[in-house]
Amino acid sequence: MGRLTLLLLLPTWIWAQEKPTAKQLRHQTFSAKVIRIIDGDTMEILYRNTPIKIRLAHIDCPEKRSKQPFGTQAKTALSNLCFGQQVTLTSQNSDRYGRLIAVITNCKKQVVNQEMIKLGMAWHFTKYSNDKTYAKLEQEARKKRIGLWRENNPTPPWNWRKPKSIRNLKS
Repeated sequence: MGRLTLLLLLPTWIWAQEKPTAKQLRHQTFSAKVIRIIDGDTMEILYRNTPIKIRLAHIDCPEKRSKQPFGTQAKTALSNLCFGQQVTLTSQNSDRYGRLIAVITNCKKQVVNQEMIKLGMAWHFTKYSNDKTYAKLEQEARKKRIGLWRENNPTPPWNWRKPKSIRNLKS
């Protein structure tokens, strides 16, 4: 192949190597490196030199941004489970914020989403998941009073995200 042919093919090759998006990665299993932990149920991975935000499927963690109790601990727990590791992602869908929703398996072959519930750092997010495994793991953590279940009546993140005036009415 001559130099001229290569130069003519180069734009086609660059176009074919376009950066992957969350929508393109839906319903796939692939490996990537965890490069940032945003909170207890959100991270960023590096896949083919492209950072992609990931929302952990089946769980909802205390809010770090609005200082919900256990929000910082949940972020630390997620970091301890997978930060800096090459993980396997089994993606499901993408959410309205453009994040890929996935189940993460770390280098120890632990399902990170399930480990977060076992550690008492997450609720089973029943609004978007009917997976009985997560429900069972939450019940076990509640019985053992692990993590956030040490509190008598922890507020679920989906209620915490509501305006304080509405939240206080339900107390």
